[in-house]
Amino acid sequence: MNEEEFAALAAGNALHALSSEDRARFEDALAQHPEWQSWVDADEATAAALAEGVREVVPPAALRNELLARIAVAPQRSTDAGAGGEADDVVVPPRPPAPAPVAPVEPAPDTALIQAVSRRNWTRGIFALAACLVLLVALGFASVTINEYLTRTPAAIALADIESAPDAQAASVDVPDGGTATAHWSEELGKAVLVSDGLPVISDDQSFELWFVRDDGAVSAGVFETVAGADATVLLDGALEAGDVIAVTVEPEGGAPDGQPTSDPIIAIPTA
Repeated sequence: MNEEEFAALAAGNALHALSSEDRARFEDALAQHPEWQSWVDADEATAAALAEGVREVVPPAALRNELLARIAVAPQRSTDAGAGGEADDVVVPPRPPAPAPVAPVEPAPDTALIQAVSRRNWTRGIFALAACLVLLVALGFASVTINEYLTRTPAAIALADIESAPDAQAASVDVPDGGTATAHWSEELGKAVLVSDGLPVISDDQSFELWFVRDDGAVSAGVFETVAGADATVLLDGALEAGDVIAVTVEPEGGAPDGQPTSDPIIAIPTA
């Protein structure tokens, strides 16, 4: 369970609205992640604040008389012992109804009582609205997170894999025009990703080309283009080998025509 899922359960817990299954999941997650207690405390504090100031409502004065009148006409059972010494289960017919009494005039509702009822109804509405907002925020955040996860680029996925690798490494250099470039790589995975910002401006008929530079020459690792000054995260094509230098050159559009660099690198990052 992630923190967003737990936050939704914490809101349900504050409302006492969890099923037994969700309650077990909630308690198990909290035991594994005590640092999430802040969600529980915040939701319980919100629930307490919303319910604050609501007084008990006095039932109407006529309610007692109405209940007694209904009991008076309901069939009753007798438990008196009969001739055999055992209780006879005899149905006693209801008494004839007494003449209808003059309906008492109920006093006008107390203003304080009306205000209390109004506050109770308002509080319940606000409490329900707050619970819905908590749930919507949690679901909205989760949907954004899921959408971002599903729409990640191959370079972003590779970068996450590299950063999780036990042999993950990174190195940065400055580039012309004041930008920077950082290479991330893992020899175990054989992957490398270049993250850059502020690359120099090139013409429309040129492209940036990536290279693995080795003792026996340079191997193209793909071409890319970017808006001047914008960030770029690019996955190098092919497998990284131990000792490679990750380089970038400016080439004719589409890449070097003969598969070898035609200019000096503007970026060169050794991985050894």
